[in-house]
Amino acid sequence: MSIAITDTLSIEDWEITEQFTRAGGPGGQNVNKVSSAVELRFEAERSPSLPGPVKNRLRRLAGRRWTKEGAVVIRASEERSQARNREIARERLVALIRKACEKPKRRIPTRVTQNQKRKRLDAKKKRGEVKSMRGRVDP
Repeated sequence: MSIAITDTLSIEDWEITEQFTRAGGPGGQNVNKVSSAVELRFEAERSPSLPGPVKNRLRRLAGRRWTKEGAVVIRASEERSQARNREIARERLVALIRKACEKPKRRIPTRVTQNQKRKRLDAKKKRGEVKSMRGRVDP
């Protein structure tokens, strides 16, 4: 089985490992007994389904979630249910990879027009004149 990211891109289940741990925070006995938190690990660097540019963008987007080994680690512990936390972690991974699939728009450098430069300098000059008039008045 595979997880569909886009129409052309999907990742296989074997590329993802999940570990279940006890969640912290409030919840009483349920927190102490049940391992409901999910730590999802996706070996992005070694994934054959992701193209190189997508991997690079994913590394940048993942930030601290990217490990030295080249894996993306996502932790979910919001819900009491292990299954729901698992879904949340998978949804986060899919959203992250989808964002990495988007090509950033190429920036077209623009120029400041002569008129804009002149207006800015006129405004500076006017402001300077206002400030220079503030000093002590000579009798």
